[in-house]
Amino acid sequence: MMRIQSSDASFQTVFRDLLNRGKMDMEHVSVIVKGLIDDIRSNQDEALVEHIEKFDRWSPKDGSALRIQTNDMKAAYEALEPNLKSALHLAYDRIRAYHEKQLPRSWFDTEANGTILGQKVTPVDCAGLYIPGGKAAYPSSLLMNVIPAQVAGVEHIIVCTPTPDNEPNALLLAACHLCGVSEVFKVGGASAIAAMAYGTQTIPKVDVITGPGNIFVATAKKMVFGEVNIDMIAGPSEIGILADETANARHIAIDLLSQAEHDEMASSILITTSQELANQTAIEIEIWLKQLPREVIARKSIDERAAIIVTKTMKEAVDLMNKIAPEHLEVVTVNPFELLPSIKHAGAIFLGPNTPEAIGDYVAGPNHTLPTGGTARFYSPLGVENFMKKSSIIAFSRQAINEIGEACALIANTEGLGAHEASIRCRLDK
Repeated sequence: MMRIQSSDASFQTVFRDLLNRGKMDMEHVSVIVKGLIDDIRSNQDEALVEHIEKFDRWSPKDGSALRIQTNDMKAAYEALEPNLKSALHLAYDRIRAYHEKQLPRSWFDTEANGTILGQKVTPVDCAGLYIPGGKAAYPSSLLMNVIPAQVAGVEHIIVCTPTPDNEPNALLLAACHLCGVSEVFKVGGASAIAAMAYGTQTIPKVDVITGPGNIFVATAKKMVFGEVNIDMIAGPSEIGILADETANARHIAIDLLSQAEHDEMASSILITTSQELANQTAIEIEIWLKQLPREVIARKSIDERAAIIVTKTMKEAVDLMNKIAPEHLEVVTVNPFELLPSIKHAGAIFLGPNTPEAIGDYVAGPNHTLPTGGTARFYSPLGVENFMKKSSIIAFSRQAINEIGEACALIANTEGLGAHEASIRCRLDK
């Protein structure tokens, strides 16, 4: 049964483990990943073909065989059952509407002396999206990555996804057609990240890479950062729940399991002020587990990486959750909005008993690509700005440079940069 821990003196060891949950041992795979990246940089499509033969158990004849044809995407979309097609359209519309509100704007400000300062916001030219397709394929992740790139105005979007045994996921292909994506490649793992970062004869070099993946993907993204931008380095999925005595234990239990079923390394953490809720939730988890198709995965996650913590006050509970900084945070209390100002670190916050994390995975609208392992302390969810960059705008009038140029020249002189100083002084009125 899921462990229940009071926040007493012996609690610190348990809590330290929770804080370290996102630590990925990248060191033990870094040599392998570096080898794969170097091979792609040197041998391009030839290396891709070899990697796919080794890892995905099929043999492309050359780089052209890696591309998924748009006719296949269209056929997959047209074969969808009407209810599923409608659900995908609902998700697309809601995700797009939410991300359109994120779109940053260029701005300009004119000072009295004629100085114009501003910011120009432009999309990157090419975005590379990695969509998992190994143990499971996630069409929802395709929507969550493509749509903000489209809203940003990215003209060239490519998708890489692994296809073990050369069997693309039909629902993923349908989602590609729905989004209007035309360049989709059957490449996965670190090889896909390297191909998008450096380019091959078939896969173009991109400016930014986004999307979740396993430790090999995460390590590769970390290694190519700087050659391209990345969204974040994401680890196993996780959920934190803050709850009081008003919460429904059966609902809390299945919400915890909704993350545990993702991965044996997923983390599920309940912090509550109610001992009764803690006890009942542990019982309900055992009941739910027996009903899950992915019971083996979920049970290992619950046994090894889950916890129920009972605190004396809700303030203590919130303080602990802020230290954990979970990817997903549910707040199931008598008045969850009262706690919102004190919640500082979480990827996405789900408020109230009718807002399970799962609604955010598919149709709520906000992005489900979120920071994990405590990185919500400094990372944000994937959004439109991940596909855009800013340029500063500066335009000085003659009056303006005469007014403040002397101060600039003085600072340049102090730093010993004579050309800087001269470039200012030669423009000043004598």
